[in-house]
Amino acid sequence: MQRRDFLKSLGVGAASAVVIPSMSFAAEAPKPRGKNALAYNDALGVATGGKKAEVSAKVKLKVPEIAENGAVVPVTVEVEHPMSESDYVKAIHVYATKNANSRCIGVHLSPANGEAMFATRIKLGETQEVVAVAELSNGTFLMASQSVKVTIGGCG
Repeated sequence: MQRRDFLKSLGVGAASAVVIPSMSFAAEAPKPRGKNALAYNDALGVATGGKKAEVSAKVKLKVPEIAENGAVVPVTVEVEHPMSESDYVKAIHVYATKNANSRCIGVHLSPANGEAMFATRIKLGETQEVVAVAELSNGTFLMASQSVKVTIGGCG
C-alpha cells in the first residue's frame, strides 16, 4: 500500500467516524413535547399570570390567511400604544394554538424601543390560530388572533 492510499483510507475512515454517529443523533432529535411543551391555554396562563387578555384593535397582527409552507410563516405584530416612561408595552408574545409547544416567541420591550413592533417567521404544523398578546406596563394584556390555513406542515 502506498502512503497516499493509506492517507486517503485514513481520511475516509475518520470522516465516517464523525458523520455516522451525528446522523444517528440527528434522526433521534427530541420533538418539543413532554415536560417542556405547553398547550396554548397553559402557556397563555403562564405569560399573563392567570389574568385575562382582552381582545383589542390596538394589537395589529399580520399573518397570511393561507401559508403555502408551514415551516416559514411570516408574522408581524404592531401595538398602537404610547412608549413613555410610565406607560409602555412591556412584552409581546406570539402563540400557535395547535403546535406541540404553543408559545412560539416572546420579546421584551422598554420605552427606549420607541415603538412596539416586531416581525419574525414561525413554524405551524397544521391549520390553526396565531395569537399575539401584548403585555402593558400597567399589568393588563391585549390580544389579537387570526386563523392561518397551512397547506404543507412545518413541524410534526
